[in-house]
Amino acid sequence: MCNEFHVDADKKIASQEAVEAKNKEKQELREKQENLVLGSKKESEVIRASSKVVQFKKLGKIDLEIKSQQKIDSKIEDKNSADKPSNVSVKKDNYKTLSGLKSTGESIDLDKFKKNDESKVEPKPKRKRKRILSKGIENSTKGSIPSKNKFKDKSKNLVKEEPSEEEVQQQIKETLEKLQGKSSKGKAAKYRKDKRDQHKLKSEEELAEIEKASKILKVTEFVTASELASMMDVSTTEIISACMTLGMMVTLNQRLDAETLSIVAEEFGYKVEFTTAEIEEETEEVEYNPEDLVQRPAIVTVMGHVDHGKTSLLDYIRKENVIAGESGGITQHIGAYSVELPNGEKITFLDTPGHEAFTAMRARGAQVTDLVIIVIAADDDIMPQTKEAISHAQAAGVPIVIAINKIDKPDANPEKVKESLSNMNLLVEDWGGKIQSQDISALKGDGVNELLEKVLLEAELLEIKANPKIDASGSVIEALLDKGRGYVSTVLVQSGTLKVGDFVLAGKNSGKVKAMQDERGNEVKSAAPSVPVSILGLDGAPQAGDKFSVYKDEREAKQIATKRDQLQREQTVRTQKQLTLDEIGRRIAIGEFKEFNIILKGDVDGSVEALTDSFQKLSTEEIQVNIIHKAVGAITESDVLLASASDAIVIGFNVRPMGNARQIADKEQIDIRTYSIIYDAINDVKDAMEGMLSPDFKEEITGYCEIRETFKISKIGTIAGCMVTKGKILSNSEIRLIRDGIVTYTGVLSSLKRFKDDVKEVSKGYDCGLQVKDYKDLKIGDQIEAFVNVAIKKKI
Repeated sequence: MCNEFHVDADKKIASQEAVEAKNKEKQELREKQENLVLGSKKESEVIRASSKVVQFKKLGKIDLEIKSQQKIDSKIEDKNSADKPSNVSVKKDNYKTLSGLKSTGESIDLDKFKKNDESKVEPKPKRKRKRILSKGIENSTKGSIPSKNKFKDKSKNLVKEEPSEEEVQQQIKETLEKLQGKSSKGKAAKYRKDKRDQHKLKSEEELAEIEKASKILKVTEFVTASELASMMDVSTTEIISACMTLGMMVTLNQRLDAETLSIVAEEFGYKVEFTTAEIEEETEEVEYNPEDLVQRPAIVTVMGHVDHGKTSLLDYIRKENVIAGESGGITQHIGAYSVELPNGEKITFLDTPGHEAFTAMRARGAQVTDLVIIVIAADDDIMPQTKEAISHAQAAGVPIVIAINKIDKPDANPEKVKESLSNMNLLVEDWGGKIQSQDISALKGDGVNELLEKVLLEAELLEIKANPKIDASGSVIEALLDKGRGYVSTVLVQSGTLKVGDFVLAGKNSGKVKAMQDERGNEVKSAAPSVPVSILGLDGAPQAGDKFSVYKDEREAKQIATKRDQLQREQTVRTQKQLTLDEIGRRIAIGEFKEFNIILKGDVDGSVEALTDSFQKLSTEEIQVNIIHKAVGAITESDVLLASASDAIVIGFNVRPMGNARQIADKEQIDIRTYSIIYDAINDVKDAMEGMLSPDFKEEITGYCEIRETFKISKIGTIAGCMVTKGKILSNSEIRLIRDGIVTYTGVLSSLKRFKDDVKEVSKGYDCGLQVKDYKDLKIGDQIEAFVNVAIKKKI
């Protein structure tokens, strides 16, 4: 490297020298040309130069002789003399005079300049500044003549004087007062300090309040475990472990009731405030006379497991075939029916779904009701949804009546059901307990009248009363969007009387009641306590379970509705799952993490909520189900566009696309799925999620063959003559070459032949010729194991 460097340096130096030599040659040529040109010019100017020389001589003489006559400036002479080469001595003299310039001593006569300055100052107007002097200054300056060295005089007067003893004592006194805060300046400083302290204290109090407020969670009931974890900024595993310490096994997307929420939040140092309770406090309690209270019909909720006969029981009571109109023979909405018994008594029945997806709906049914009928099939055991329904009823403090159905079946065993109930600490009257029970057959009607008598007896013990003279209030049972009528809300009046024209506030929605219908579709003008009606006129679909009340002041009702809407929005923001670093790390560790986005539309709010819970429960570590948007009503164009933007599918439950939604979906290639049975929707989403998962591959051995002979062919390679000893050898299979029990090579076949023909497979007992791709070391006696990788679909 050093040699190369020196060689390069030598080359550069040589090139530079060559360039310089060329430049010198060029310069010499230029100089020669210039000399020639100058020579020619000089030849032409010789005479002029000689004439000029004579003139210079004459001028010199004239300057010497006529010096006294012509007054020429000394500076010009100096210049001329400097130009002349002959007068060397003159140059020196001039140089000396210039360097000395002692003649400038004449300028010492400053009076000339001062006179000129005074003459210049005199015409100027008098300065006003001198007239605006204070009296003290005028007296001090009066009669004084301005001297030339007035600035020097001022500087001389500024002499620091020694302070007197009195001044020293005064200064000490002021300093002590400042230290003690008694002086005027000290008071101001103390005031400012007090103000700063007050501001500091105030800011500390505000920070304490903010910190205290941050420890308060404003939630609605039935928040899921994952939502609670997001709000408290803790991991979901901590929430689940906290629930396990309480003896509860919960899943990631399982809803927690109010009591569990409060206990779990308290363990993490948080306090829970339920927005529903806050909203209830806002409504004014109307005082009324106890004499106005009258007996009202009992509200009875029928609960139990799927297909245990709840709707069949109500069919018999109502003498109608409701179950025929249910998709798949299961109830997917809360049905409210007012029934008049033969003896003139009235009972309002609520039919709740028994499917596991409708947990929240069953819980709301238990909150609204006065009594609960638990329907259990005699040919079945107590199922999980039955246990859940009993838990909801016990949590709400509602009396329970057990109805053991399907006793007409040959394999019915009511005693087994009673035994199972006793294991749950629920003793029926037949077994010496306090809980009423009745064996019934909903299809034949056996024991139904006796069951109703027991229900009425329990209702009498409760002394259910209400005041029909006050403004109505109650609960929303269901809400839907009807194409022709708008938003229709099924409400249950619990107190007061609801009339057409009343202004109703329900949840975050409000509006004037334009029309009312009973459960059979008949127009009614008013609804007394315990009567379910469908009302038209609200500006939206309230959530099932929301409280409603009548307001005389429309403006006040709208303000409360706006506040509730804001609270709900705040909660959705708080419960949104933020993508934290831990979550990103988890997804990277998993590898192929995927998201399944859904836009959900349904006919009623309860079904939408149930489907949301069911879909979110399907989430796994590898696939997260996200409900991008959910609402009540038909599938619109905006839903399809949102699905296109968020890469989601649209699921409609008992609703269909409206307007150009289908055409836009086809154009944007958005999948719209519509369902009428909740099972089908859940299963299809589950299958779609399984399809999104990358499949597992399992190795399947197809066969074995033994190399009997090898042939080496130029330009082709080594061909092995084999005999298939087990299974099949496929042309597209992978192979392992086994020599003395050790795998020496793993690869693929490049060709498989029988005689001269290419074949796809060779079965056991047949010979074949094969060639291994990119491998030639084949020997007689080697075993070849053929295998294929089979994709196995992952299950959720």
